[in-house]
Amino acid sequence: MEKNDIGLIGLAVMGQNLVMNLADHGYKTAFFNRSREKTDLFINESKTACESTENLDPYFDIKSFVESIERPRRILLMVKAGDGVDAVIESLLPHLEKGDLIADLGNSFFRDSIRREESLAGQGILFAGVGVSGGEEGARRGPSIMPGGSPEAAALLESVLTSISAEVKEIDGSPAKCCRWLGGGGSGHYVKMVHNGIEYGDMQIISEAYNLMTAEKNNSPFHLTNDQASKVFTDWNNSSLAGFLNEITSEILQYRDEDGSFLIDSILDAAGQKGTGKWTVEESFNQGRPVTVISEAVYARALSSLKSQRIEAKKHLQGSTIAINFSKKDNESIISDLGDALLASRIISYAQGFSLMTAASDNFRWELSPVSIAEIWRGGCIIRSALLSPIRAAFTNNSKLPSLLFDEYFSNLMTQLQSGWRRTAARGIAWGIPLPGITSALSYFDGFRSGRLPANLIQAQRDYFGGHMYERTDKPRGEFFHTNWTGRGGKAASSAYNA
Repeated sequence: MEKNDIGLIGLAVMGQNLVMNLADHGYKTAFFNRSREKTDLFINESKTACESTENLDPYFDIKSFVESIERPRRILLMVKAGDGVDAVIESLLPHLEKGDLIADLGNSFFRDSIRREESLAGQGILFAGVGVSGGEEGARRGPSIMPGGSPEAAALLESVLTSISAEVKEIDGSPAKCCRWLGGGGSGHYVKMVHNGIEYGDMQIISEAYNLMTAEKNNSPFHLTNDQASKVFTDWNNSSLAGFLNEITSEILQYRDEDGSFLIDSILDAAGQKGTGKWTVEESFNQGRPVTVISEAVYARALSSLKSQRIEAKKHLQGSTIAINFSKKDNESIISDLGDALLASRIISYAQGFSLMTAASDNFRWELSPVSIAEIWRGGCIIRSALLSPIRAAFTNNSKLPSLLFDEYFSNLMTQLQSGWRRTAARGIAWGIPLPGITSALSYFDGFRSGRLPANLIQAQRDYFGGHMYERTDKPRGEFFHTNWTGRGGKAASSAYNA
């Protein structure tokens, strides 16, 4: 009996579409789901949804599923992150042999991937943590794929993942696939985590732009209809702001409910989250690299969930009005400024995300390539945008670029965008419309370009109350001093260290 080329466990939306993607690319694919009902349903639906049903091979028990796959076995997991992944791995182990490979394609935490790879290596089993982005359509027709793991795992899996990934065209018209093997254990899920964090930030600043355009505030003279706002996003999507999230925002804003009203106006303003944005922020603390746009996006979702408290607060808390000269003829300039603010904030978010990945790459010795990351994000994934080509060019010119903002193209662009960005932030503050992503990006920009920050006072305060010592501008870095500020303290100081 002919063996299967590969196997996949997990038939939720992403799993089903990946199975069909594999089959259509010529891979004879075994698949299994712990719910037989879901397997039966997929078998029926795939008859019309899959072009290569002869490559689909269903199984209803783990043992038969594993035995059907050619050795060394390649088994993909598309199950819920966390304990579910560990449970599936445990169910597979009694049936695997040394040299077999398990690849987790779910949204797992990168430290779990590191742990799983180390544990399985001790049993002779290879493991890969693979980030996949693109949603249902991407999984079916070509996602952006971010794999990480050992060279042995790469040798078994990279060609398969590359073949089913999204394809983009280079300037010369040649095709390029959106998959690169990124580095050692955990690197794939780390890059996917940062991708999702940038996605959080992008969604937040887009929602802020929508809010400033459409919010009916007593103290805001500027107001667009949903149709008008949709057209703005369409226009932006034909510019340097082009990207998947702008594109779908334009479509969402003009979508009508069954009664003819705008559906967007009937959707509750309380956003959920599944944790990857929060992981990115937590990891930024560990690496000491600020990701302010992402963190504000996470907090904005948390604030949105306090719906009942916000309704109550509206009864008690009144905003003040700051007059800004305005007339209808200003609409065009306000929209232009808002576009500049959106683009500048997006650049800051990318700069922060790449800075975080660079720090993690050094600490975990992954040797991540920012060029490769920019390349695989150009197609298939949720944050694909026009910005990724100049980002790739920046890191191609200098792979050791400490910050994207040091690249000449981006530093010049930020200079051009800055005035509109500042005017937009001022309008939001004056009109009482929250713009946490846009304003935090601007604050980061101003802090990053400052040769001197008020941290000298913070260091003095720390030394005053806790004897934590400080460095001096007229002495070499790494030399610490303590002052007896009150005349009542002693010479003893706390040790100097950074957590």
